[in-house]
Amino acid sequence: MTPAELSRTVLRSVRGAVEEQELSVPVPARIVVQPPPRPGCGDYASNVALQLAGPAGRPAREVAEILRKRLVGSAGIDRVEIAGPGFLNFTLGDGAQIALVRDVLAQGESYGDRSARSARSGRGVGGGGVAGGTVTDADADADADADAGPGSVTGTGPGAAAGSVRGAAAGSGTGSHASATPRGSRVSVTAPGARDVVVAEALARIEAAAGVAAHHGIRPGAGPASTPPDLDALIARLGADEARWVLLRPAAHDPVRVPERPVQRESNPRFRVQYAYARTRALVRNAGELGFASEPGEVGRPLTGGGSSSSPEDRSAPAVQPTPQQPTPPAHSLQTLQALQTLLATFPSVVEVAARLRAPDRVVRHLEATADAFFRWHDLFPPLPVGEQKPLAVHRARLALAEAGGTVLANGLRLLGISAPEHL
Repeated sequence: MTPAELSRTVLRSVRGAVEEQELSVPVPARIVVQPPPRPGCGDYASNVALQLAGPAGRPAREVAEILRKRLVGSAGIDRVEIAGPGFLNFTLGDGAQIALVRDVLAQGESYGDRSARSARSGRGVGGGGVAGGTVTDADADADADADAGPGSVTGTGPGAAAGSVRGAAAGSGTGSHASATPRGSRVSVTAPGARDVVVAEALARIEAAAGVAAHHGIRPGAGPASTPPDLDALIARLGADEARWVLLRPAAHDPVRVPERPVQRESNPRFRVQYAYARTRALVRNAGELGFASEPGEVGRPLTGGGSSSSPEDRSAPAVQPTPQQPTPPAHSLQTLQALQTLLATFPSVVEVAARLRAPDRVVRHLEATADAFFRWHDLFPPLPVGEQKPLAVHRARLALAEAGGTVLANGLRLLGISAPEHL
């Protein structure tokens, strides 16, 4: 069950309570569900009962109990609990998480992208725009009026003026320096310039993916007639992928901080996201060599011996598999699994919110969180068998979850116009 499906299920319960005169309130247009603020409160939570308590003239917990009774037993929902002054906490059934993975894999490039279901067109710098669907999300907060428009770009180190954004390679390496400013100088970019162009192109793809009316005249993939010189210089200095990432990552009101040079290691968020995607593809290839493919299912028990190395260079090393005699896994291991599943489920809602708020940095931050969650999960739930062990159903299920994670990462990167390399 996705957040959108859960939202619709809760909305139906409210509508039913109103139609049967259990509640006398206007039926809201939508119900917001989101991950709970702390572990141990289920998979998702909603404050709908608190919102309806005033119009209903009844205590929030009483309203919550009316809705809870209607929601218990709904398909995909294992438990519904009332917390605090009237919050509804939902725990999804095991089948719901399996269905999520199956849905992500079935939709593929269309997951998080309405436009991908029709003609796929529009490849911006470093890639195109794919993702799919929209869901309800609580992220439309006070910064909804933040403008994803121009901002100052500051940095140090050599600048350059070479090449075109259209002709630049979408790889993550550094470009050649046609000319340079003195080391330590301050590079200033003013509108209209690099940030305006990159943000506008990304927003065109994100708005198309979310089905939101565009606020600009750029079609997805249709870049500016000419590339601003400061963007040419940034691409020559950092490479197209890194240049786009540093321009899209800050919120609209934050300055852009340009690194001295791109770094191919975990400390670089862009590299971490691309590496996570490349790792998912490597897992699929390695599984094929071992003679098995992904199949959504139960991912089994996590490792209890501390996991494998957190370094990208060491993640291909085998990890010891758990045995039936090992104790019940700690809660943090299950929370690691849940965190990854939640990030996959909420990706479409993040795309919708990014379009509504005109904030591509929302997608950037979601990809970073997804990559980090994938690596933590991967270390505790290795998808590949070790040594002489034969591939089991649990390995196929873990591989499916890893592949679903790769789908989200690739779709998000393409929305941003950044490449999703299968080898890195």
